[in-house]
Amino acid sequence: MSKRNIRVLLVDDHSIARNGVRLMLGTENDIEVTGEAETAKDAMQLIRNNDFDVALLDIALPGTNGLDLLKSLRTEKPKLAVLMLSMYSEDIYALRAMKHGAAGYLTKTVSAATLVAAVRKAAAGGRHISPELTEIYIDVIGGGNRTRHAALSDRELEVLKLLAAGEKIINIAKTLHLSPNTVTTYRTRILEKTGMDSNAKLARYALENGLLT
Repeated sequence: MSKRNIRVLLVDDHSIARNGVRLMLGTENDIEVTGEAETAKDAMQLIRNNDFDVALLDIALPGTNGLDLLKSLRTEKPKLAVLMLSMYSEDIYALRAMKHGAAGYLTKTVSAATLVAAVRKAAAGGRHISPELTEIYIDVIGGGNRTRHAALSDRELEVLKLLAAGEKIINIAKTLHLSPNTVTTYRTRILEKTGMDSNAKLARYALENGLLT
């Protein structure tokens, strides 16, 4: 009896990105992309109606972001291995993703060989830890210098990015399904935690640290 292929779900709102990943994985005889979704809502519907071994999630999804989707998947299908595949560097989201149960974090500049190896490892129950993420772990354990945004919660980080992009409070509230007062409270916390006093400084910090793409 032949071994079943690794069934992969791709979640990314850009069709070009999905096509690229599908092509990279399609060169392997033991890996098969059996589902694709552009939003977290569509991904959850696929997860509930189909069986997958590995899910590859982007961070920047419309509506519910990849981290929130990751949390939902860990609750809905705890045995499903989830890999984050993002344009953001490891120092921004990797530790957060691993903390929420991701089996690994890869950037979209990763090679096809690394992506394939990560999918196989995740499907087998392992974790993909890149050399860059290993250095981040060592730095954190050793009490080394951490970025200012490392102290922010997941929601605060999202608000920071939107503020830095020039979005108004009312628009951020609509995007994140929050009240304007709640967003204002988040802004106050962000300024306190980062030691900054204006949106302009937040924008400069975000640009310097790769928080805006």
